Amino acid sequence: MELDKEMDAAREALAGVENEVRKVIVGQTATLATLVSSVVVGGHVLLEGVPGLGKTLMVKTLKEVLRLNYARIQFTPDLMPADITGTNVIDVRGGGAKEYRFEPGPVFTHLLLADEINRASPKTQSALLQAMEEREVTVFGRHFPLEEPFSVIATQNPLEFEGTYPLPEAQLDRFLCKMIVTSPDLQELKEIALRTTGEEAVHPAAVLERDGLLSMRKLICRIPVAAPVLDFAARLIRATHPENPDAPAIVRKYVRYGASPRGLQGLLALARVESVRDRRFHVSREDVERLVLPVLRHRILLTFEAQMEKIAVEDLLLEIARNPGGKG
Repeated sequence: MELDKEMDAAREALAGVENEVRKVIVGQTATLATLVSSVVVGGHVLLEGVPGLGKTLMVKTLKEVLRLNYARIQFTPDLMPADITGTNVIDVRGGGAKEYRFEPGPVFTHLLLADEINRASPKTQSALLQAMEEREVTVFGRHFPLEEPFSVIATQNPLEFEGTYPLPEAQLDRFLCKMIVTSPDLQELKEIALRTTGEEAVHPAAVLERDGLLSMRKLICRIPVAAPVLDFAARLIRATHPENPDAPAIVRKYVRYGASPRGLQGLLALARVESVRDRRFHVSREDVERLVLPVLRHRILLTFEAQMEKIAVEDLLLEIARNPGGKG
């Protein structure tokens, strides 16, 4: 009975968060749901889309609904690692005594928006690696833990390449999911115009706070994954590896490197949240299948031949999901 109450409360909270964000954001239903799920489980998200689609607004609205500490970093070519992590500064005490004091950077927050992350140099991008994976920052040999929850939401523009630095595979793999933010359809476009050009601005209400989010995370971690579902998810990951003799033919031909174990971890973490949305205390195969694209699209490295033949990684992943365990 107590478990049922926790499940109902978690489901209601998830729905409440999404409904409040939708008061500001038009459309992007699947993207919003996956973004909320990722923050709940403590994952990092990469949002890719052309300017003006509301990526930054979506994150800012989410932090208001979740009532979390928030920081935004505009990534530029002259941004330095210390601008993210913080650095030591000299304090002058009484009598002229001097000592070093650590001044935390914007990474010390709950929700960090890394806007246009691919505009900063690799040296600066790498300053986020330790924070994203280990939840701590090392400065001058001292370790500073980050408070949970901690999620990095990064955005990047897929159209401009001049003056940008593509994220390396090691950093991409640290993102729980990558989502493509698409342009609105006709009705959504008209709704955006009505909401943003009227007299009154919409102000979403806070639905969930830090303690409630962490409690929900504990519940989600308790949701079991049956052996057949785990086997399906694991086979799916293995099927992305071209050296696997059981991988589909399209993988052996067009994939250079497949998904890492983080891909499997991501599928199961987000699938557990999907089960809460449906008020099920178990993960289904359908939960995993729905998450294949956002969790794995950035973890697959295609061959040059695939790029020349314009093979889309999304089509390849859908083919793998249909045939994860046998040759084809």
